[in-house]
Amino acid sequence: MNQLQVAELEDLGVEVTTVEEQEELKQRFQITNIESLNWAFRKVSALQSKAKEIETLAAAEKQRIDQWAVSELKPIENSLDFFKQLITEYHSKQLEVDPKAKTISTPYGKSKTRKTSAQPEKANEEDILQYVFENNLDEFVKSSVKWVDLKKTLKIVEISGEKVVVDENGQIVPGVTVKPESISYSVEV
Repeated sequence: MNQLQVAELEDLGVEVTTVEEQEELKQRFQITNIESLNWAFRKVSALQSKAKEIETLAAAEKQRIDQWAVSELKPIENSLDFFKQLITEYHSKQLEVDPKAKTISTPYGKSKTRKTSAQPEKANEEDILQYVFENNLDEFVKSSVKWVDLKKTLKIVEISGEKVVVDENGQIVPGVTVKPESISYSVEV
């Protein structure tokens, strides 16, 4: 904001916040000629400049505060990851000893496990789509394979020591792999 704009704001000396105040100002100030129009434009320019100055300052402060928050949160997040890993390792050992220990509870939190069974997983949708067309399985087709419905009809079998996905007729389904069973851990506090 330049010195002329500062002077315009000081000259104005009026803060308008309510509709009633705006109406009162309209009664006191009216643009009646080119000079009063120019005066109004100077006031608008000064006010816009002041608003821009405030917005710039606020943005700089927000950025500084965001940087501060990131730097303060980084060690906390690292410590959280560390403790969650310790909890997961402990729970994993407890599961080896007692496979039924799916939840370990203390007054301050719980460690839970969830086991997912092996299930078909899309590896190549084009191969699956071709398979569906070749076998006249049109009920599983929209513009792409209705994976959720098709998946329900598939089975995992072991052939020559390798797990594969087959259809109802025992035919291997191309483009589908076996996602191995896994255990996920979650920590609640």
